[in-house]
Amino acid sequence: MFAHLGPEALLVSIALLMALVCPQLGDRWFSRIERGLSNIARRRGLAILVCGLSALGLRLALLPWLPVPLPYINDEFSFLLAGDTFAHGRFANPPHPMWVHFETFHVIFHPTYASMYPPLQGLVLAAGQVLARSPFWGVWFSVGIMCAVFCWMLQAWLPPSWAFLGGMLPMLRFGVLSYWDNGYWGGALAATGGALVLGALPRIMRHQRVRDAILMSFGVAMLANTRPYEGMMLSVAVGFMLVVWAIRKRPAAGPLLCRVALPMLLILAVAGAATGYYFWRVTGSPTKMPQQVNRDTYAIAKYFYWQSAYPEPEYHHKAIRDFYQGAELRQFNQAHAFKGVVRQLAIKSGMAWVFYITPMFTIPLVFFAGVLRHRRTRWLWIAGAVGIASSALVVFFNLHYIAPVVSVLIAAIVHGMRNLRLCAFEGKRSGQFLVRAVVVLCILMVPIQTHLLATAPAPGSWAAIGPERAAIANRLNCLPGPQLVLVRYGSNHDPMLDWVYNGADIDGQKVVWARDMGEAQNAELLRYFNDRSVWLLDADDLPPRLVQYPVPRLHNTAQSLVGKQQTSSDRRVEP
Repeated sequence: MFAHLGPEALLVSIALLMALVCPQLGDRWFSRIERGLSNIARRRGLAILVCGLSALGLRLALLPWLPVPLPYINDEFSFLLAGDTFAHGRFANPPHPMWVHFETFHVIFHPTYASMYPPLQGLVLAAGQVLARSPFWGVWFSVGIMCAVFCWMLQAWLPPSWAFLGGMLPMLRFGVLSYWDNGYWGGALAATGGALVLGALPRIMRHQRVRDAILMSFGVAMLANTRPYEGMMLSVAVGFMLVVWAIRKRPAAGPLLCRVALPMLLILAVAGAATGYYFWRVTGSPTKMPQQVNRDTYAIAKYFYWQSAYPEPEYHHKAIRDFYQGAELRQFNQAHAFKGVVRQLAIKSGMAWVFYITPMFTIPLVFFAGVLRHRRTRWLWIAGAVGIASSALVVFFNLHYIAPVVSVLIAAIVHGMRNLRLCAFEGKRSGQFLVRAVVVLCILMVPIQTHLLATAPAPGSWAAIGPERAAIANRLNCLPGPQLVLVRYGSNHDPMLDWVYNGADIDGQKVVWARDMGEAQNAELLRYFNDRSVWLLDADDLPPRLVQYPVPRLHNTAQSLVGKQQTSSDRRVEP
């Protein structure tokens, strides 16, 4: 996460020095390029299209170095389960009779077998799986849409050229060159929903058009089905702003009701009914989220600082207990002391700075403060502040949790660049050079970031699970007949490094992953899967060690074939 900071800080330092010494460098070339880009930016529809297609094209161009990503984070497998479930034409899967052997993180097993997360990311992954045979292509397309919508949103708040720049910056930074486009656990969809809501806000205030009301409604629905809590807080803030505006400006009641209120109510009613129907199919109640079922079943820690912990539930597996009673509960308990809260807020701020701002955009943000006096954008900064403050109230944090207001952060960076461009040093246009340098450095950082993302992960690290698991799965897929892998961990196992995940149709999978529960409890699973070759995986070995499980009667064809190739009871299949 921090590896790019050194090269980036060095490049920024060189740019600062050059801004003081030779700010006219390349002025003629930059002026020509800026005129050409301004011509594109003035054609608003074209600018939006260019932002989206550029993000899609850049990721395609990087495929030789960054191939289709392999999942390795617990959350990713849960989202992939949702995508596979939708791809099978189901909202949820029936509980498996051997479910206790397959228990894993962020998944519910009763009353149905399903992901605990909101459905939109899963639907996008399912679209990629069905239409292009890989859920990755759903992620790829969603990032392109995000960059296009960012440009559209910024056009409502900024001059066209700066809005165009703001739509391109995510492509060069966290949009394409991060887990948002190289993983499966989201970010882009929530950011798109937030940008739709914030881009429609000033347009509704100015024009009261049906299309803007529809787009805002779609944005609210996207937020509700990606980041429900953060999305709700942002939506409530924007709704309050619309009410204040209506009271102060007193627009014509007829157009406001017919063109804004009615379309929004109709779309939100349909979206709410669809979401409630999904909850009902998964949890049995239209008002109970799958995430609530999962937390009630497994969690001890709660989400907000002022809440008390759940009583400890009964766990069937040490790895799951270690996660909920260990790392998660420790973080929750630390949050009940003042020092712990301050420490967590500092860590959250540092993570956000490293991911979204970095040394590249720190200087432009220094020049942002003066923008707060501008009445035209005041609503935007208030919305961003509400979103960030809402996220700060939650104990746990990840970088995409603030995705609904990332477009506000991009707007702040671009506003800072506008102010920086006007700055001069000893009569020289040093600020203009720095703004140009920021864009150039973003481009220069692309191969550096690509190299860092493409670097093979260290054995035993979180990221190493992806290629290790895929290698073992590929080996087993090449064997005749179905396979069963019992995963065993060491006594000091890190619960974040988990291997036990399955798709929507467990019984139909070529390779099924289950937890080693000891000989006696494993017996019932072996009786259920009596036609499968059985393997034992020591996942914490370096490299992970796969051996045949000592089943009493080995009359399976695949085991016989493997037995001819191996000569001891410690037969291995290594990645």
